[in-house]
Formats: sequence, C-alpha cells, structure tokens
Amino acid sequence: MSLDLSMFERFAKTFDAGQIIFCEYEPGDSFYLIQSGRVKIVKIFGSIEKTIDILKPGEFFGEMALLENAPRSASIIALDDCKLLEFNRSNFEVLMTGNPQMALKLLGLFAKRIHDQKRRFSILTLADEHARVADVFVMLAEELEVEDEEADIGKRVFNHSVADIAHWAGMTPDRCREILNHFQEQRRVSVYKKHIEVTNIHDLIRFVSSRRKVQENQDGQI
Repeated sequence: MSLDLSMFERFAKTFDAGQIIFCEYEPGDSFYLIQSGRVKIVKIFGSIEKTIDILKPGEFFGEMALLENAPRSASIIALDDCKLLEFNRSNFEVLMTGNPQMALKLLGLFAKRIHDQKRRFSILTLADEHARVADVFVMLAEELEVEDEEADIGKRVFNHSVADIAHWAGMTPDRCREILNHFQEQRRVSVYKKHIEVTNIHDLIRFVSSRRKVQENQDGQI
C-alpha cells in the first residue's frame, strides 16, 4: 500500500548510521516513516538485547506513542544513514483532516503493524529455542496464501534463508542451523539454498502449542 507523502517533506529528519533514534521506555509523541536507509528495532528481554526486526524505506515505527500516549516499547537504531518523516500529534491531525483517505490507509497500516509486532514478540517469549524456530514457520504460514487442498495437506514452502529464520527467532544463524538440522533428522523440514520446506505445518503448530503450555505451567509454579 503506497502513500504519497511528498507534501510532508518539511518534516524530514536525518540520522547517521549507528545513531539511536529513540530508546525503549522513554516517552514519545511522534512516529516516523522511513524515506531512505534502514533501521533496526531492538528490545531488552531480561539481560539480553535482541533485534526484533529491520525496517526498510516505506515502513514506519513509533506509532504506539502517538496512538496511545504509551512509552516506547523498543529502541530504534539507524543501520544506515537515514532520512525519516517525523509525524507528531499536531501534523498527524492535519493529515487526518486534510486527507482522510490517506489517513484511513495509515490507520489500516497501523493495525496490521501492531498485530505483526505482537506476533513477533510472542516468538521471543518462548524459552525453548526449538519452539522459537518452529514458531517462526508457524508465523510465516499464517501470512502465506495457500489453496484449500494445500492447507489440508500441511506442506509449506518458504522462500527464506536460515539467516532470516534466525533473525526472527532471536538467535545466531549457526544455532538456528543446528536446530534445523535436528528438524531435518526428524523429517519435519528440508533446508535448501534458497528456500525451506516444512513437511507438515500442523505438526509444528502442535509442537509450539505444547511447549507454550509447558512453559506457562512452569511459570505458574514459580
């Protein structure tokens, strides 16, 4: 969904590679749309810092501070030299009243983004690394359009690399490959150079669900 935001060029800001745009838990009243460059979303889990996602031109971040007056839920760091459009409550209200069609598109993007972020965070809450890798495939399958017959069979093909899976699972590519090799031995997946095949996504859904229940029971006993 493309948005013509050329009229808001006066709200552009630039950041150097490596520069922190904002930090987790700090207050905020604006969100940003990426015009050029990439940023990474970083979140602290206990004492561990994990990269949640890498955003590219056309994507946005920081919207919850604007919509809910909530503190920042993660830190944002520029990976490259970046040019961003900064929207605060004042100029966003101008957008809402002056171009309602564009505002509706943005609100639709906000809703999808909130859902996607919560889904990705849920993967990282799993303590079991095997379950995290499996849940990445479950998440990707939720976004995959398949025919009814394919849905029943359960086989899924994902055009992603081991590094992609490792990124979403919050681990190193080497560790992710070890787990995928274990899944291959169990005939749950087949790893190729340019794609990964899951033999039966329903099996992985059951596996992740069982590990979540075990973790919830253990947490409840603490």
